[in-house]
Amino acid sequence: MGLRDSAALVALVLAATCSVAVSYDPLDPNGNITIKWDVISWTPDGYVAMVTMSNYQMYRHIMAPGWTVGWSWAKKEVIWSIVGAQATEQGDCSKFKGGIPHCCKRTPAVVDLLPGVPYNQQIANCCKAGVVSAYGQDPAGSVSAFQVSVGLAGTTNKTVKLPKNFTLQGPGPGYTCGPARIVPSTVYFTPDRRRKTQALMTWTVTCTYSQQLASKYPSCCVSFSSFYNSTIVPCARCACGCGHGGHSPGGCIAGDSKRALSPGVNTPRKDGQALLQCTPHMCPIRVHWHVKLNYKDYWRAKIAITNFNYRMNYTQWTLVAQHPNLDNVTEVFSFQYKPLLPYGAINDTGMFYGLKFYNDLLMEAGPFGNVQSEVLMRKDASTFTFSQGWAFPRKIYFNGDECKMPPPDSYPYLPNSAPVAAPAIAAAAASAFLLALLLVA
Repeated sequence: MGLRDSAALVALVLAATCSVAVSYDPLDPNGNITIKWDVISWTPDGYVAMVTMSNYQMYRHIMAPGWTVGWSWAKKEVIWSIVGAQATEQGDCSKFKGGIPHCCKRTPAVVDLLPGVPYNQQIANCCKAGVVSAYGQDPAGSVSAFQVSVGLAGTTNKTVKLPKNFTLQGPGPGYTCGPARIVPSTVYFTPDRRRKTQALMTWTVTCTYSQQLASKYPSCCVSFSSFYNSTIVPCARCACGCGHGGHSPGGCIAGDSKRALSPGVNTPRKDGQALLQCTPHMCPIRVHWHVKLNYKDYWRAKIAITNFNYRMNYTQWTLVAQHPNLDNVTEVFSFQYKPLLPYGAINDTGMFYGLKFYNDLLMEAGPFGNVQSEVLMRKDASTFTFSQGWAFPRKIYFNGDECKMPPPDSYPYLPNSAPVAAPAIAAAAASAFLLALLLVA
């Protein structure tokens, strides 16, 4: 094999590796959203299925305006009815003379119902406006479900054709779904748990998230400061894109301008386009890590999260930090904290999130658009140091998206030593004091 062929092979392997790794999150290697279809009964022309969406991502949730699930039918199936959700379009149902199906589209798109719908339209785990919590933050809220009655379909395990080309918007792009696969039927227990029943047929679809597919720019940035250095390391300029290519293509608003107080400035747009406060970094979110205090056995850091988006508030927000001293967290003030152990024995990653009904809502840009807390960590004598930027996190994620970090050579540095004259002056003062005592005696 020639040198050119070897180079081509290496390039091919690297390309394949990169393409596979696009949806891989090293801090949550098993995170995904699984959509499960359980056929619970047969009908004269099809079946009734319970569709359950389970979010197994530890720190990435689906926030408002919620999820949209789509697929393509394998044949000419229709949706007769849905409980707990609805198709966004009915499609052309003109060939039906009697009962009209809920949706006749070959590629239906289904969304969750809003809270407060009549009880006869609800089902367990439905009707949350498409909001699904992260599994690590709220396991009970990480599930969404609806029931669908499918017609013009197969009526046995052998004649049913699985839907294909699944898509998931959560709420925007970023998720890629694999093909539907038949799995062992789901087993159910009766309320008294004395009897087991099972689905007539079950298939699942796995969807994974890629930040590169969601946006070409980061959605957050990180800044640093410390008590031992007066330098404040800001977010990098245009860290999240500037001008028409960034998160605020329609321009930005100066924080002290009258437009920031005008009616309607906080009204979200249907396309989700942000309206940012003008900053050098132009990021919707900034995370600031400040090394605050140094004790004999402990040290303390302050974390502040600021929202610069006038059109978005963040419910059930999450912040993930990777730092070697998170294995010795003693106390977290004002935030909830949960260690993440993606690799078992390595305990250097943790998730921070708000206290319910206190600061789990990060308001839009303005005087209330920030949340903050402090974390107290015990020192490990074998590893602890303030030099070489050790006290600052290696990675920061906000709502599951990795934030843009400052370059390592800009971190606040620890002064190498005190001025040479200082010890001499102190020694002279001590000597003079002792001499005075001797003279008095």
